[in-house]
Amino acid sequence: MKIVFSRKGFDSSAGGGPSPIIDGRPVSLPIPAGAASRTTYRDLGLHEHAAKASRGRLGADDLCHHDPMFLDDGTCAFGQCGAAQTHLERQGVGLGDVFLFFGLFAEEETGEPHHRIFAYLRVEEIVPLGSGAPAELVDLKHPHALAMHGSNDCVWRGEGMVASRALPQLRLTVPGGPPTLWQRPEWLRRGALSYHDRADRWLRGGRLRSVARGQEFVAEIGRRKAPHEWLARVVDEITAS
Repeated sequence: MKIVFSRKGFDSSAGGGPSPIIDGRPVSLPIPAGAASRTTYRDLGLHEHAAKASRGRLGADDLCHHDPMFLDDGTCAFGQCGAAQTHLERQGVGLGDVFLFFGLFAEEETGEPHHRIFAYLRVEEIVPLGSGAPAELVDLKHPHALAMHGSNDCVWRGEGMVASRALPQLRLTVPGGPPTLWQRPEWLRRGALSYHDRADRWLRGGRLRSVARGQEFVAEIGRRKAPHEWLARVVDEITAS
């Protein structure tokens, strides 16, 4: 089994600033649209937050990349393509594996920017889009269904949910640290996370200096008890929050 730490939403380069935490709730802001979109920040009710986080560069009628998409039936549809999709394939990510979506967040006005997990997806279906997108994904206006983003474009689907509370247990960044300095779970050690092989990233005190760029970091956990228990707690904290 594999856990994928999947970076999503606004940051200093994509959007211009962190997504907000509002009344204790993490609100992940979709990045500005690239290849295709029919969804504006106004459509999602996020226009005021997008304008503030982007320092006025984005407004209500700007199109956004609404992905991952969380649906009312408790499922998630997440599109991926290009080098990031190739990396997932080479790492053997597939059915039954879990994406933990994380991003840059801060309490409005006063909070320090930090990385935190805000949602999950347990993969039940992988839908290649090379021969066309299913009508249901087009009807949802999923951006990867509206236009091909790459030759290996696909949508990952399955059970998924967004946390309604910014719980401290879902925070990755150490208190007072730069966003990329994480307090890693004890089971996560050097050699177990893709893109993080360099020895100088694995610091004393159970800390990890995560890479500044990149989207999908894959951890192979197999049948080991400790990571499975950790993952179950994270999912419980998301669904119970």
